[in-house]
Amino acid sequence: MNQPTTIVRGACPHDCPDTCAMVTTVRDGRAVDVRADADHPVTQGWLCAKVRPYLDHVYHPERLTQPLRRVGPKGAGRWKPVTWDEALAEIAQRWQAIIQRYGAEAILPYSYSGTLGLLQMTVASGRFWNRLGASRLARTICDAAATEAMLLTLGAKVSPVYQQVEQSKLVILWGHNPVSTAPHFMPFLRRAQRQGATLVVIDPRRTRTARGADWHLAPLPGTDAALALGLAHVLAAEGLHDRPWLEAHALGWERLRRRLDAYPPERVAALTGLAEDDIVALARLYAQRRPGLIKIADGVNRNFNGGQAVRAICALPALTGQYGLPGAGLAYSVSGSLTWDAEAVHKWSHCPPPARQVNMNRLGAALLGEVDDPPIQALYVFGANPVASTPNAGAIVAGLQRVDLFTVVHELFMTDTADYADFVLPATSQLEQVDVHKAYGHPTLSYNAPALQPLGESRSNWDTLRALAKALNLDDPWLHQSGEEVLDEVLAATAAHEPALAGVDLARLQRETHVPLAVDEVPFADGRFHTASGRVELYVESLADRDLDPLPGYAADARDPVKAPEGADPGAALQLVSAAAHHFVSSSLANQAGLQRRQGPPRVEVHPQDAAARGIRPGDRVTLANARGWVSLEAVVTDAVRPGVVASPKGHWAKLNGGRNLNWLTSASLADLGGGSTFHSTRVWLRKGAPSALEDGSNSGIIVKAGSKKGS
Repeated sequence: MNQPTTIVRGACPHDCPDTCAMVTTVRDGRAVDVRADADHPVTQGWLCAKVRPYLDHVYHPERLTQPLRRVGPKGAGRWKPVTWDEALAEIAQRWQAIIQRYGAEAILPYSYSGTLGLLQMTVASGRFWNRLGASRLARTICDAAATEAMLLTLGAKVSPVYQQVEQSKLVILWGHNPVSTAPHFMPFLRRAQRQGATLVVIDPRRTRTARGADWHLAPLPGTDAALALGLAHVLAAEGLHDRPWLEAHALGWERLRRRLDAYPPERVAALTGLAEDDIVALARLYAQRRPGLIKIADGVNRNFNGGQAVRAICALPALTGQYGLPGAGLAYSVSGSLTWDAEAVHKWSHCPPPARQVNMNRLGAALLGEVDDPPIQALYVFGANPVASTPNAGAIVAGLQRVDLFTVVHELFMTDTADYADFVLPATSQLEQVDVHKAYGHPTLSYNAPALQPLGESRSNWDTLRALAKALNLDDPWLHQSGEEVLDEVLAATAAHEPALAGVDLARLQRETHVPLAVDEVPFADGRFHTASGRVELYVESLADRDLDPLPGYAADARDPVKAPEGADPGAALQLVSAAAHHFVSSSLANQAGLQRRQGPPRVEVHPQDAAARGIRPGDRVTLANARGWVSLEAVVTDAVRPGVVASPKGHWAKLNGGRNLNWLTSASLADLGGGSTFHSTRVWLRKGAPSALEDGSNSGIIVKAGSKKGS
């Protein structure tokens, strides 16, 4: 008998600030259409180019539908289907042996943003692993430096809502390409532009967003702190700052003012590569065309000086007295507007003391011996594809090839990372699982109802961990709750102390699907900040206590220490910007043929001067290399990047593109704050042609033991 057609409402799970509302039509047990919810205040009836073909993701012919056990050498691609019971029993046996010999800290879970959500990521990354006593993952790859900078300076990671930009007269997008990474912000921005707002884009690359700007400034990568301090210098020197506001609402202004003496326009021009007149003109424009909104994104914090860059940018609305004004201030993330109840999520009071932390940016080094007391003996990966998305991928591959490392990957597809697993477990898509989603671009909470039964034998992150808990004889009831029970518990516990959740519970979310949170549309409108002093803290005493610079500053000597490949001129290094792809979400969706066609093959943008110096023409096959590794790309010769800079979209799977991607080159060194990533601090050497035999041998085919110190 045919089943009736049903309409199921849910939310996009991918790592994007928009967290769109989706509507799935199901007929005879199969999804036949996925579209946008027209009633959602941000989605407003349309989906991005990445998610419109979502059924190609769900019904991809290469979806994993049964557990697989490796039967050949790691990476050889030889697998044997097994039952869930067989897989769970062997995983539990291997883990128990590791725990008995090394302790539970020898097990490392690695997860990030392959699927966002309260249940399938936040709780799934906490409860089970905390109870086991496994190593904790320092989740620092994306925004750690910026997050610490905002907490230190403003006391909270809060932001004006998207709609506030319609009141702006000036919008500065700094290291932000929302056309590709926050597309549902764009209609609000375009309305502001039609009403006369001036749009300035600050980005080393002329992005899709920059093409629609009134003014594009392209500083050298990693010099954002110097530029912000140079703008602040002009504001102070020309009396364009708001001294009464600073005296009433800021801490450390006089100290910062003295620091600004070191950043006159001529010096900042030399550091950033910008024209001195442009620096002065932008400072004057920002002071005079009010209200002015500065909107940043994660790219600005992914370098050695990333935390201080964000601290310096945070100072600019303070200097001009523009915090708390409609259409003004600083926009980044609303994620701090609602914090889930930590005990309900993690169950710390029922678990062993928190185990050590392993920084996710250092995964390769950690697997190769940097973490050795005890060494990592087991890795469990879910919601992530670190071989494609984590820095210094060659070191990660070398670590995954260790003969003594036991690796389990829970995935929808045989990814670059899954290729090196001992077990691969099939995961559900968003249409097959329940969750609640807290957006980080706007204050709306969304419920995702499962539209389909899991395909084949696939299981959600949470259901898989429930099964592992049973296999390990962990009988704590909170490890065996249904997804709905977990969501109900966490929502209720959080609502007891979070005003943003007033009147919101699971039943209401299930009934209404998306519910606005009770947050301020204009943060700091009362003049109070969430720091200990209640002020914008331009000077932070706790940083001084840690022997860090307590004032926003610029570390001019902070650069990637990587060596040139053998035979290359050390002075010919270029700075690599691994920009967001327009059609992928990091490496998610990058195996869909339609999106691959739209994105195009892996390419690198090279300025005509740099191309001419190396004999490179448009369309040539070129090699980018450094001492970490190499990648082969197609050259795009364009003035969209400045001399000395190359840019290439991230997210391509290595296995689909010659066995390498950009992360064979990227730096796994850590940023100045938060243990953040430094992707955009990477130095590379460019030459025409395919990789040489010497290059082809770097970071490949390495099999090592845990005690090795080879790493990034």
